[in-house]
Amino acid sequence: MRFIDLDTQYKRIQPDVQRRMNAVLESGEFIMGKEIGELETKLAKWAGVSDCITLSSGTDALLIAMMAFGIGPGDEVITTPFTFIATCETIALLGAKFVFVDIDEKTYNIDPKKIEEKITKKTKAIVPVDIFGQCADYDAIEAIAKKHDIPVIADACQSFGAVYKGKKAGALGTISCASFFPSKPLGCYGDGGACFTNDKKLAKKMREIRVHGQEQRYVHTSIGINGRLDTLQAAVLLAKFEIFDDEITKRVEIGTKYTNKLKDHVVTPFIEKDNICVYAQYTIQINNRDTFRKKLDEAGVPTAVHYPIPLHLQPVFSKMGYEKGDFPNAEKLADKVVSLPMHPYLDDESLNRIVETVIRAAK
Repeated sequence: MRFIDLDTQYKRIQPDVQRRMNAVLESGEFIMGKEIGELETKLAKWAGVSDCITLSSGTDALLIAMMAFGIGPGDEVITTPFTFIATCETIALLGAKFVFVDIDEKTYNIDPKKIEEKITKKTKAIVPVDIFGQCADYDAIEAIAKKHDIPVIADACQSFGAVYKGKKAGALGTISCASFFPSKPLGCYGDGGACFTNDKKLAKKMREIRVHGQEQRYVHTSIGINGRLDTLQAAVLLAKFEIFDDEITKRVEIGTKYTNKLKDHVVTPFIEKDNICVYAQYTIQINNRDTFRKKLDEAGVPTAVHYPIPLHLQPVFSKMGYEKGDFPNAEKLADKVVSLPMHPYLDDESLNRIVETVIRAAK
């Protein structure tokens, strides 16, 4: 049994993938070929924004978004400790300071009620993370941001395909950052990412940053990076995008089946009533996690833990002054969360086998 089944997906779209990749190989336009523009146009229209800037990874999307706002030494950025390290790694790389806010115990997303108390004159952005495929509470977050004239950079690296109160992930925040890592709801066959925005000035800035701060050939108006998406990866994403809506529907159906079958036995994902979760992971809570995972492994059911150590307790950030107990919700949930196999091709037989194994192991 696979935790994520990319093989079945590939067999479904193999002719289109090969056709599109062959076209790139024959054109020789491996950097910024026409597929880049085609993909950006389609993704922007789908998300409901004016601009999509494709990039080399979700990490670079976060980095470039912050660079577009000029974030650097002396600045502070508010975010969550319950996420992958890239969220605050990019802040640190720019010489800025990340300021953590604890998460909501039900959704795992940043708790808006705890944000305002962390805002100072040095705060230059708020970065909510749409953990496990459900969007954060953007109405509440953006109200706080507007009050203090602070931009919101949405870390939608797990939520592209999700919907928040009628708005798609990608259309939330001042800039929204997506990842196309292979295991994501929309993934390529390598690293990839994108930034989405309705701000034309920011879009222009980000397009320049991704090519070494270049306004026109060999004219550099700012410091940038090499952050372009490969044309071959754009070709893959164009093929996958054709089936993306169908795969989102299947993810929602599978997530709902999981919850209906498991809700009386373990703590299942809590999805806000106005949200559509894309289930980048299907994550439950369990006590005695190591024993539980061992039982599932022995039964041939793979699991994963996202994330066992909150960022404020990571060794690399030990000099930041955070201590155990500073963010109790993040710490408590980091000890309990377990992700089960989740992908659009999980059939009922496999799902029922997983459910039965989970129920036995959770007793």
